Order: sequence, then structure tokens, then C-alpha cells
Amino acid sequence: MFWRLTLGALAAVLLAPPATAQNYPAKPVHIFVPASPGGASDIAARLVAPKLAEALGQPFVVENRVASGGIVATAQLAKSPADGHTIMMTFDTFASNPHMYKDLPYDVIKDFAPIMQLVRYPQILVVHPSLKVKTVPEFVAYSKANGFRMNFGSAGPASSSRLAFELFKEAAGIEIDPIHYKGGGPAINDLVAGTVQVMLIQAGGSIGQNIKAGKLVGLATSGRVRTPQYPDLPTIAEFYPGFETTSWVGLVAPAGTPRPVIEKLSATLSGLLATQEMKDKLTLQGGDIVASTPEQFGELIKSETVRWGEIIREKNIRID
Repeated sequence: MFWRLTLGALAAVLLAPPATAQNYPAKPVHIFVPASPGGASDIAARLVAPKLAEALGQPFVVENRVASGGIVATAQLAKSPADGHTIMMTFDTFASNPHMYKDLPYDVIKDFAPIMQLVRYPQILVVHPSLKVKTVPEFVAYSKANGFRMNFGSAGPASSSRLAFELFKEAAGIEIDPIHYKGGGPAINDLVAGTVQVMLIQAGGSIGQNIKAGKLVGLATSGRVRTPQYPDLPTIAEFYPGFETTSWVGLVAPAGTPRPVIEKLSATLSGLLATQEMKDKLTLQGGDIVASTPEQFGELIKSETVRWGEIIREKNIRID
């Protein structure tokens, strides 16, 4: 009887269906977004979720989990079953958090499986119209005279919007204190309201709409060259040579997620991002579609983790 049970159990294991492209997904897929609604990662997740559901035959449910700068959501993902049914639309803070917070309950290199970098965003320097400045030199002059009355908004203490503005402050020789938010959406809302006066934020989300509506004034972008979405705006590097920052959005899964699942998600996303509909929507949001391979995204995460670590240590940037 013992051997019969043992052989039966072994047969059940051997005959269990492997995690293949054919049987994935077997149930609804949850997409964590470690930021508030309205930011670039949230918008990207909500654009692709219904298309993934249509292509793969199961719901893809977007869940905003904003506690502790996205650390809680990222830790939850690391502990989730590695079957592809829980994934996360993350962004550049994923690579900077390890250098801003001590004793994170996960390792960004070891505990996650990269799926794809979907999009890359230049950042854009935007101000509230009440400042009555139209150019970077005008803003810098205004800041040197009034910086003590101003605050810059950031999407979180370890966000690229905070880190990029710290670099800009140093380049321009200005001092402005931050107000940190739980994601780019709330920060942009307060910038429009005039609660904060300036941001250096991803050129996605609602930024473009607010500039067109006259609710915000765009001064410059942060890429190496001018961005097609804002061709009339100079780069910050035109005033401060060598200045360059960009943001990114990408999808990761728990480490150990079967390779066929990763490949199916990556291939499906590649097809979706190649459609004119998705190109138009993401370009309208200010993004450049990347559609990387899992390996390319993994290399980006590694290089970004090293880069931001060096900057944070060199500039002595701390959690406020």
C-alpha cells in the first residue's frame, strides 16, 4: 500500500501540467502599482491591462498599493507565488529605494524576474503660472530671490522626481525644500493648485494636459536631446551641460516565475506595444516606447541601481 501511494503521488507530480505558454494564465492576474492613480506607471498599467485580458483570456486587475513609497507592494510581490498571476508595474524608484531605505525586505536583483521595460520618459521641469517665469534662467533667478518661499513637489522621498530635482538644484545653485507625496498624481494635483511651485517629473500622466490648458508652464526637459512631444522646450543640458535624467516604467514578476510565463507576457506586450493605438496613447503621455526583452530590462535595473547608488552617496541625499 505504501509503495502504491508513493508511486501514485510521484505520478501526480510528473503528470501535473507544467507552467507553459499554453496554460497561462489560469486565473485572474493582479498587477500591483506601487504608486497613486494618475502617475505614469498607473496609466501604463491601466492602458495595457484590458489589452492583456483580451489577448490572454483572463482579467488583469490593477491594484494601487502606495504604502511606504511602494516598499510594501514590492515586498508583497517578492513573497507572492511565482506563477505569473501576481506581477507589478514598477518604475525607477525600484532601483533607488535600496540606497534610500535601510534593511529593505527584498533584493531588487535577486527577488524579481524582469519581464519588460515598456516605456521611457524624459522628465520635464514645470512650474505654477503664478511664478510668471517662462525660461530656465528666469526660474533660477526667481528661485535665488524667493527660494525660501517655495517648495518643490516630489513623487516620494526616493523617487526620480526628487532625485532629479536635487541634481538640478546643485547644477543651478538654488535651494528649495521638498514636499513628498505618495506618487506623482497627488504631487501634480498640488502643483496645479499652487501648494508647491515646481516639479521635475515624468513627462507623462496629466502633465501634458495641464501644460496645454495653461495650468502649468513647461520650462525644459531632462533628456540628452529635445523630446518630440515638447519640441519647443529646450533641454536642461542646454543651460547646464551634462545634465541628463530619465524615468522608466516596467513590469516585473517574483523570482522563479517560469520562463515560459515570462516569455508569453513579454511577447504579448511586444505585440500590444507595436499597435498604432498603443503607440498613440503612450506617445500622447510623453513616453518613448522601449518594449525591451527581459534580459535588457534586467540589465537596466542593475545599471540604474548602481547609478543611483553612486549619486545618492556622492550627493549625500537622505530621506527627509
